[in-house]
Amino acid sequence: MKPNNLKSTTTFIQPVSRGLWRVISICGYCLLLSVFIIPKSAARQQPDMIVYLSDDLGYLDVSVYGAEVVKTPILEKLSQEGMTFDNAFVASPSCAPSRAALLTGLMPARNGAEVNHAYPKPAIPYLIDQLKDNGYSVFAFGKVAHYGGNEKCGFDFHHDEQVNLYDNISGYFDSTKVEGPVCIFVGDRRPHVWWTDKLEYDPGEVDLPPYYINTKTTREHRARYYTDVSGMDSEMGQVLDYFDDMLGDNTLTLFTSDHGAQWPFGKWNLYDAGIRTPLIVKWPGKITPGSRTGAMVSWVDILPTLLDVSDSEIPQKLDGKSFLEVLKGNTNDFRDEIYTTHTGDGNFNVYPMRSIRDERYKLIINLTPNAYHTNHSDILRKDGAGAFWDSWEEQAAQDPLAAAVVQRYFVRPAVEFYDLANDPNEQHNLANEAAYQPLVAKMKKQLDHWMEAQGDEQKLYKQPYYFPGPKPNGTTIQERKNEH
Repeated sequence: MKPNNLKSTTTFIQPVSRGLWRVISICGYCLLLSVFIIPKSAARQQPDMIVYLSDDLGYLDVSVYGAEVVKTPILEKLSQEGMTFDNAFVASPSCAPSRAALLTGLMPARNGAEVNHAYPKPAIPYLIDQLKDNGYSVFAFGKVAHYGGNEKCGFDFHHDEQVNLYDNISGYFDSTKVEGPVCIFVGDRRPHVWWTDKLEYDPGEVDLPPYYINTKTTREHRARYYTDVSGMDSEMGQVLDYFDDMLGDNTLTLFTSDHGAQWPFGKWNLYDAGIRTPLIVKWPGKITPGSRTGAMVSWVDILPTLLDVSDSEIPQKLDGKSFLEVLKGNTNDFRDEIYTTHTGDGNFNVYPMRSIRDERYKLIINLTPNAYHTNHSDILRKDGAGAFWDSWEEQAAQDPLAAAVVQRYFVRPAVEFYDLANDPNEQHNLANEAAYQPLVAKMKKQLDHWMEAQGDEQKLYKQPYYFPGPKPNGTTIQERKNEH
């Protein structure tokens, strides 16, 4: 039935031919129909999003970032199709705090997950909810977060098994109808220890950072680590091919890693080998293929950026902020400083530290310099993880250069300061150099103000291993556990 006002119009135009009236009617119908179609069309403009996470992958151990031996062809292809970030950093170089910061947009002191295997405080919301409120279905496969109790971070569906990612993903989506735009998190546990027994690389040909001790066992473990890196890269290729068939061209794909690898001076450290991470983002038609940026970004910025990309609401007072304008190529400037924190991991890793880094300089504050720096690798020395430590100490007993490496690992000063332009491996501490005292003081003041604003109590969750006691080992750890 036509509306009354349309009836009167029809009477007025009686002389008009029936054919012309049909044209007018059809046009009117199309105009009316477009009113209902526009919202659906707009909804379809929301991109699907894939967030692919590696576990314990050092940024220099990817061919995109200059690695010459280890092969990562899928990441090379992704880099050629998208934007590569040369200065991306995590919030904390341990798994649970890093992933909690990712999913909340808040740094560890503010979200409550300061030590490893901790979770955000119950009152802290996950940013997954913002995507769901905007019509997204959000899925998680593999190691995406550390979950507390039945808390699953708000995902509509999660498949926690950390092996056979491709089979788990394809099996689910082949049998499940998904409505609306999707955001899919995929977490590969590789190259987290323990590293595979397989050797796709010749131990004699692997490259080692200049501050490692070159031993046979070190090279064998490095070859196993590289094998896992390439294994992760290969399966990611299968998964992304599957998503290419499943989703449309309007899909944003983001790859990154939660922190550096479990090697000395990497994971659980605030050197760049621990906190600097690969980050590559592809979005056809939106991001210039093959582009690179020097913009400094943090893991707390990733979810706010996805919220911005999807036109979802971004909560106020986050530590993270959107770098969408960087992705669009409109700017190479984003953050002036990067702050990172590490607090500990149970009884194995009790050596809290904080840092501030700009484009050239880094200041690290070690909160317990009168204790040994130590962690799982040198304590447990397990095959496929830290077994190479025996060979390091054997060589240190007869080689002064090796002894200096071991000493620097276990014993650290209260303040470390590095000129990253001239010393990218952070080997020469300039904290006591007279020429740098004004800059050290300035950055120390900035770091102090930031910690105060964060409510960072610099809390010790466990007792450190103070001098002059023995360095901890498996027996020491067990004794401490028995005390509690």
